Amino acid sequence: MSDKSQQKKSQLLVSRGNKNEDTIIKVKQTVIGGSSQTLIAGPCSVESKEQLVTVGSTLKKSGLSVLRGGAFKPRTSPYSFQGLGEEGLKMMKGVADEMGLVTISEIMSSNQIDTAAKYIDIFQIGARNMHNFDLLKAVGQTKKPVLLKRGLSATLEEFMLAAEYILHHGNDQVMLIERGIRTFETATRNTLDISAVPILKQETHLPVLVDVSHSTGRKDILLPCAKAALAAGADGVMVEIHPDPTNALSDGKQQLNMEEFQTFLDGVRDSGLYH
Repeated sequence: MSDKSQQKKSQLLVSRGNKNEDTIIKVKQTVIGGSSQTLIAGPCSVESKEQLVTVGSTLKKSGLSVLRGGAFKPRTSPYSFQGLGEEGLKMMKGVADEMGLVTISEIMSSNQIDTAAKYIDIFQIGARNMHNFDLLKAVGQTKKPVLLKRGLSATLEEFMLAAEYILHHGNDQVMLIERGIRTFETATRNTLDISAVPILKQETHLPVLVDVSHSTGRKDILLPCAKAALAAGADGVMVEIHPDPTNALSDGKQQLNMEEFQTFLDGVRDSGLYH
């Protein structure tokens, strides 16, 4: 990159050159970024109130406060489960309000913003929409925190520039999340780019998290990957959990059941990396 390009890069709103101190995002009683890490968990898709009650109760008993769940689902196949839409968001809000949880759910288009804003605390922009610039501009005009996922084959520069769209339009409450990138490797669903964590932490002031479920697609390596993410300096980890993964309507193979999640959580906490 040329010196001129580097100068421009250091002037970006997302860059350390523009703001040296870490951005800290506060939602209700939850703090993301700064001196502590956050563990976010929940089902790939919202399926029923009973499912959310089970998951929410598990989070609350475990001392966790952030529930994720998909209501609008971007799926590769048009025949796959597309989510419950607004009804799913209503379920999430009901359970979250009852249990004092913060909610994260994905929106796929700008016309979903007003509806989703009534029910959820944090907008998620998924990997497939990282380059949906109209959506980035629209969430930039809201006051809701945004969790932005790295695109399937996006460079870190492209990832940071996608976040720049949101900040440029007025919303500085942005979190970045590495969720694996597409490579030639087939042993995992995607390839977890751990190097993205220290690079993004060095070059931006935004909180950086890692989605170990989507990056690996494998239950058996979620714990070591979560440890690696925290060791690299991640501000948090996202993991998918489900009361009955075998019968999940989406991504069952990568979701932990409640017993597996407890083992995962114990492993993360016993590692000495999570605080």
